[in-house]
Amino acid sequence: MSTTPASPVSTIGWRAWLIWSVGVAAYTLAITNRTSLGAVGVDAAERFQADASTLSLFAVVQLAVYGGMQIPIGVLLDKYGARPIITIGMILMAFGQLTIAISPSIGIAIVARILLGAGDAAVFPAVLRLIAIWFPAQRGPVMVQFTGVIGQSGQLIALIPLAALLHATTWSVTFGSIAGLGILFAILVWVVIRNRPPELHSDITVNTDTGVIRVVTSAIDTGVGIRAAWAHPGTRLAFWSHFTTPFAGTAFVLLWGMPFLTAGEGVTTGQAATIISVYVVSGMILGPIIGNLSGRMPNQRSIALVLPAIAVQMIVWLVVLLVPGPAPLWLLYVLAVALATGGPASMIAFDHARTHNPAHRLSTATGLTNGGGFISALIAIFLIGLALDLQGAGTPATYSLDAFRIAFLAQVPIWLVGAAFIHIERKRTRIRIGLDPDRKARR
Repeated sequence: MSTTPASPVSTIGWRAWLIWSVGVAAYTLAITNRTSLGAVGVDAAERFQADASTLSLFAVVQLAVYGGMQIPIGVLLDKYGARPIITIGMILMAFGQLTIAISPSIGIAIVARILLGAGDAAVFPAVLRLIAIWFPAQRGPVMVQFTGVIGQSGQLIALIPLAALLHATTWSVTFGSIAGLGILFAILVWVVIRNRPPELHSDITVNTDTGVIRVVTSAIDTGVGIRAAWAHPGTRLAFWSHFTTPFAGTAFVLLWGMPFLTAGEGVTTGQAATIISVYVVSGMILGPIIGNLSGRMPNQRSIALVLPAIAVQMIVWLVVLLVPGPAPLWLLYVLAVALATGGPASMIAFDHARTHNPAHRLSTATGLTNGGGFISALIAIFLIGLALDLQGAGTPATYSLDAFRIAFLAQVPIWLVGAAFIHIERKRTRIRIGLDPDRKARR
């Protein structure tokens, strides 16, 4: 039997919607910060005179910090609540972008990406916590999907207004402007967001199986919480689901999509921006659809939604890479839609984490889950950059379609390994909760 944490809130007031709106706006800005370098990847390579491995290092460092911060952020959220954590996250990202704006060297720019990764890591888990505290439990899955959908519009902000501002002004003005926006949002978050409704004296969750009310505090022994969360196959299923579904889209939007489309496939910058916009908008459309289907088939969602999303991404990517010569424009749009399935499918992982973990270790399980997709993304980004360098195609002047074709094949092993573990942990989870018989125990 699973334990599902639930908020004690039974109704939704105007303050809950206001707090959620500000939290989602902060998350949208976090996504803009996260993808800002990818939207101007060629400009960044030229500014820092960076080869492909070095350029990928920017994203790898940022994602590594993001993934590594997930469990500490979960513990801090349990102890201090969402308001100070989001505020600090916005400040860290603002300082990171300011450093990028004035950075004279690659080394300082990498430090800036560390600050961005640390700040970004704080925002999404904190908004999930606000949903758990301020909204009734039955609204949780829908609110999480809508949060993800709206937040992804931050990619459009990075792709279109940010790139246009860069080409109209200067590097320093563009990234300095994002830094200023981050400070404004830090103030807004601190003024508007509250950790809990005024009638609650502490953050509490309810075990819906037993009715036991638990006050949420930071774990005394974090190691025990981590081991207990990972010991449940449902948490591992959540991790591998998040590991395998979104990384290709993340690598595409965060760094390698724009260079591949313009320098590899030969499309114009405007066409490339439109293709990536289709990716973002498709994800926003598919989010509620996949979320609704997930709610209708809770015991089949890995087979019916997660694994098909992985298969669609891999198949379409292989078709694009195997087409002789540049791919037709319509096929690149199909690729954008295929990659867009990954984000909504990855949100199913948080349903697994919430379903199979009790309240006192939910933040830990969520942190483990959220780290999965960013670990795989940093692996993919680094391998693609390394493959380009090994082929002597590591700079904008030497990028070629054939080199990109070989480099993007590095994603295939990640899909295959992740899909295999999803199948294994799904089976173990179903046995654990009694949906399938344990044939080994019968022997």
